[in-house]
Formats: sequence, structure tokens, C-alpha cells
Amino acid sequence: MKKLLSVVVVLGLACTTSINAEEVNSGGVESLRGTATLDATKKAEEMKRVIKDKNPIARNYVHQPPMIPHQIRGYKVDLNSNKCLTCHGWKYAAETGATKVSMTHFETRDGKTLSDISPRRYFCSQCHVTQADAKPLVENTFEPVESLGND
Repeated sequence: MKKLLSVVVVLGLACTTSINAEEVNSGGVESLRGTATLDATKKAEEMKRVIKDKNPIARNYVHQPPMIPHQIRGYKVDLNSNKCLTCHGWKYAAETGATKVSMTHFETRDGKTLSDISPRRYFCSQCHVTQADAKPLVENTFEPVESLGND
């Protein structure tokens, strides 16, 4: 009787495993990339269309980094150069018509003001991203603060 019960349990587990093979391969988790299995490589999505030279998208909270209202593909930002500063640096902003870098970008963690961009604020795309024509990845019920006047 014990042998028969053991065989029934083993067969039941085998059937369950084969039925849920897709779920086992994906770990039973659905991610933002869908229900792709872990051993399969999905084709990358098309790049989102960057909104070219539009007014910046309104900010939703105080100290939110503004979004970049133009294409930055190909901009070189490394230890030796920063393409963003050729327009947004204080020296060039007036002649290019670009928004100049905020004073906060010249401060150290200790609040000391430097004469040049702080190393912790030098790599612009750590905080600033391009505005893109893309639908949200997940549902969002965030409400902006009233004092910013975003309606």
C-alpha cells in the first residue's frame, strides 16, 4: 500500500511539473519584460522617441532634477570632458540660451561652495534624463505637491 501511495504521489508531482513547465522556467514571476522565460532572450524594444526641443516637463516635487528637453545621444561625459557644460555651464549659458547649471551643483556634501562643478554633480545623466514619448511602465497614482502649481 505504501508503494502504491508513493507511486501515485510521484506521478502527481511529475504531471504538475510538466503542466507548469513555463511557470517553472520563468520562476513564476512576471516582470516588466513580460512572461519571458529565463533561458530565452527577448528582442530589445524600439528606442523611445525623444521629444526634441520642447518646453521642459513640469516637476512634481521640490528638488526634482529637471528632465532634458533635447536629444543627448552621443554626448560625451567622462573624466576629461562634459558636453553638457558647453551649453549649460555658467560661462556659455547666456550666449547659447540654455538653462545654466544650478548653484547646488557647485556645493560639496559639507556645504562648501566650489569654483567649478562639484565632482558629485559632474555626471549629469545620473539624475537628469531625456524627455521621451513613452507610456509609464507601471500604474502611478503619485500626486504632485500643490505649491508647484502643476494642474
